[in-house]
Amino acid sequence: MSISLKTIKQYFLDFIGLFYPELCAACNASLYEQEKVICTRCLYELPRTNYQKTPGNPVEQIFWGRVPIERVAAFFFFQKGSKYQKLIHSLKYHGREDIGIEMGQLFGSELAQEPDFLKPDFIIPVPLHPKKQKKRGYNQSQLIAQGLADKLPGTLETEVLKRKVFTQTQTKKGRYERWENVEEVFEVINPEAIEGKHVLLVDDILTTGATIEGCAQVLHQAANVKISVVTLGYAKN
Repeated sequence: MSISLKTIKQYFLDFIGLFYPELCAACNASLYEQEKVICTRCLYELPRTNYQKTPGNPVEQIFWGRVPIERVAAFFFFQKGSKYQKLIHSLKYHGREDIGIEMGQLFGSELAQEPDFLKPDFIIPVPLHPKKQKKRGYNQSQLIAQGLADKLPGTLETEVLKRKVFTQTQTKKGRYERWENVEEVFEVINPEAIEGKHVLLVDDILTTGATIEGCAQVLHQAANVKISVVTLGYAKN
């Protein structure tokens, strides 16, 4: 009886798991075989916003009078010191690319169940400056967008929106500094590619909305483009 390479690989992973079990990225509990990245308990306790169910929700109101945006939704409320901050930090700073894809898929599955949440033609991640992406090795927003694209209609597009100016991290900046920090940071390459299309703009955490506004302003250089926004977390000020 022949054994497939896939079966051998699974045996090997199971053996390694006996000594180095996969842990929940939020609480460090051992994951069961069917769990990925986050355990069932932490996923159940995730402080979901459910904003995708409510037009005119608080994250949409951030952009009112600033830039035309169709819909905005965030997966969960982001709080400093919480176990979900640990999850996001592992994604951004500790090489856990799998977190971005898995969390994007989880949120994408929930968005796909909402008939009133507009379906995108393109899914565009907020870009990192090439210098920062080279240092980190990946763009966490692109990983989230990749997960979303697995569950939603629309094509993952990473060549239309570019970051042309290197900016320092927004993490410790105040509201005014965040808005000032992203002025004229982004550019659109070949805006004709998204003319008349619905674009879903993706980022990891929404705070003041400064980065998203900067992206949306340049995306609106394309004629008749519609823009919606999805993030994993929403950090209330």
